[in-house]
Amino acid sequence: METAEKEPIVQEEEKTPEASEQGAEQKTAQEAKKDKLKKKKNREEELQQKLEEAEAFGKKQKEQLLRTAAEYDNFRKRTEREKSAVYADATADAVKEILNVADNLERALAQQECSVEDLRKGVEMVQAQMCAALDKLGVTAMGEVGEAFDPAVHNAVSHVEDEAAGDNVVTQVFQKGYKIGDKVIRYAMVQVAN
Repeated sequence: METAEKEPIVQEEEKTPEASEQGAEQKTAQEAKKDKLKKKKNREEELQQKLEEAEAFGKKQKEQLLRTAAEYDNFRKRTEREKSAVYADATADAVKEILNVADNLERALAQQECSVEDLRKGVEMVQAQMCAALDKLGVTAMGEVGEAFDPAVHNAVSHVEDEAAGDNVVTQVFQKGYKIGDKVIRYAMVQVAN
């Protein structure tokens, strides 16, 4: 007789509806947990990427700020140097114009014997040269007798009642004033009538 090998019979446990629901719930709960962990990991990666981008942007902004600050500092120093150079050049130009007048005054004083008429003529020439130098520098005189009093250019040091002169009219100039363009260098010292 043939002997047949007997296969072990494995009995499958009968799954009750409750057990299959529990298994499904466990499986669903595990899947939900995996999904939650996966979402959390994705969120962490996304936040990490945003953090790296923000740090890179912050680093770029810091570098730009440092460069701008350095450029501003260089600009400020360069402007200060240019300003000093312009001031020195303007002063040198003004002094150069006045040096000719100073030279002529020295020559006049070096004369041992000269008449009063020659001395007067020499002083008039020096004054003309001085006026030419001031004119070349753009300096104009102000404060003439008969002008209307203007507190923007005149300094009234005395007041006089004069029927012949009009109201607020300059009757005497004690010291001429000077200006360059609209900038007053020295106010004219005057006497004002009425």
